[in-house]
Amino acid sequence: MDGKVMRKKSILYKPIIAVTGSSGKTTTKEMIAAVLKKRWKIFKSPQNRNAVSATKRHAKLLRSVHRAVVLEYGMQYYGNIRRHCHYIRPNIGVITHIGRAHIGNFGGRIQGVAKAKSELIRYMKSTGTLWLNADDHDSKLLRTKGFKGRIVRIGIRNKADYRASQIHNAKRGMAFRVKLDGTERRFYIPILGRHNVYNALFAIGISHRLGFTPRQIQNGLKTYEKQKRRLYVYDLRRGIRIIDDSYSANPDAVKAALDVLSATGKNKKIAVLGSMSELGAYAVKGHKEIGRYAARKNITHLYAIGKHASQIIAGAKQAGFPAQNLHSFVSRVQLHKALARVIQPGTTILVKGSNQMRMNKTVAYLKQIYFKSRENA
Repeated sequence: MDGKVMRKKSILYKPIIAVTGSSGKTTTKEMIAAVLKKRWKIFKSPQNRNAVSATKRHAKLLRSVHRAVVLEYGMQYYGNIRRHCHYIRPNIGVITHIGRAHIGNFGGRIQGVAKAKSELIRYMKSTGTLWLNADDHDSKLLRTKGFKGRIVRIGIRNKADYRASQIHNAKRGMAFRVKLDGTERRFYIPILGRHNVYNALFAIGISHRLGFTPRQIQNGLKTYEKQKRRLYVYDLRRGIRIIDDSYSANPDAVKAALDVLSATGKNKKIAVLGSMSELGAYAVKGHKEIGRYAARKNITHLYAIGKHASQIIAGAKQAGFPAQNLHSFVSRVQLHKALARVIQPGTTILVKGSNQMRMNKTVAYLKQIYFKSRENA
């Protein structure tokens, strides 16, 4: 018993980092862990195991040799994050942003999502450090009043403690600059998407505050463990490229993926979108919103499948997307046949949808017919 008490007590004085948010949790956690591993032996929650039951199991695996703990706290309902904190109470909290994931479980109101995420602020160590996104409008709904710890912000557009500039696409990733200790430093992350720069900023800021050098941070970010089915790129024969983002989907994440498609490739660009789940009363509006957003991007064709595919197509058509390039399907077989007819050499295809839509089957089909030649791991 004494050994258990000592182990728990020793952990209290270590960085215990919990990451939550409507999207970007796993990527942010992996980036933070990749940097901290450069110097320390750490414990991190594996893959995307972010349920309360997983945190309960992780609590039994923590040891005194772990110099830091990096965890991902998932949330579907009120009380989830409170329970996470009951099993492992963090002293560093990260809320990536407040979006519309699981919004159907909160009456279709973004205020409900923010209230539930605010449980991290309430139940983490009261004198700890809270990290927020200065550019995320809905993060202003978080209940920070009464928090006695320090609040640190990252951002790109707005004033922030850690701010990225000169952002541009680099070889299969993103390059940008951040000022550390008065000196501009160049960083590179091996994943596409401006939204992933925000995730990297959390890792940069946290590790910098923990005493890591710019070189250690740079090297850690270059080697972080990319997760398959999250903007994972496959280069196939005939110059065909697949962007596999098929693991999950919510309106904010789909917009971010469409941004990546729009900025990638030079020829035909096809978005293949599956329905988004757990939107509740926001479902029709949310899917139409995605269609309208796609119409404003540099995308040539839009294919949709699932219960709300027609809303995606309707939104795109209302916003002026060429009707002849809009297609809605109920059958996956018919979707695949249609894609095989339209794909030409040099085509870039984004595949995204909620996990229940199993859009990875479409990725597997495309890889099979176009013979995978190189993975951009």
